[in-house]
Amino acid sequence: QVQLQESGGGSVQSGGSLRLSCVASGNTSSSYCMAWFRQAPGKELEGVAGLMNDGSTSYADSVKGRFAISQDNAKNTVYLQMNNLHPEDTAMYYCAAEFRFYHDSNCLGHDFSYWGQGTQVTVSS
Repeated sequence: QVQLQESGGGSVQSGGSLRLSCVASGNTSSSYCMAWFRQAPGKELEGVAGLMNDGSTSYADSVKGRFAISQDNAKNTVYLQMNNLHPEDTAMYYCAAEFRFYHDSNCLGHDFSYWGQGTQVTVSS
């Protein structure tokens, strides 16, 4: 079993920045996709950013150029740097992970077995 623990959410004004962290523990492996999803009240779950073990990344169109996913393998941690935040970015953000080999470069197009508890991001205007 893998445990994912998110942190770093909070309240920020429009145009501000936040950095989310997700620490993975347990039965991890060297082949993976890790991703950030978000869900606002009344809206569907949205894939935000994905990262594969080979370093490839993918992003939702709505966050391209503003968000960046990265990792620190030594710390078993994946990050989501969120810049130029908009009120539309307000949501519960979830870290997700799947540990297997992939034949493509889009983590967000696949299922995830492990999910964190979520961290709230609120962007005010």
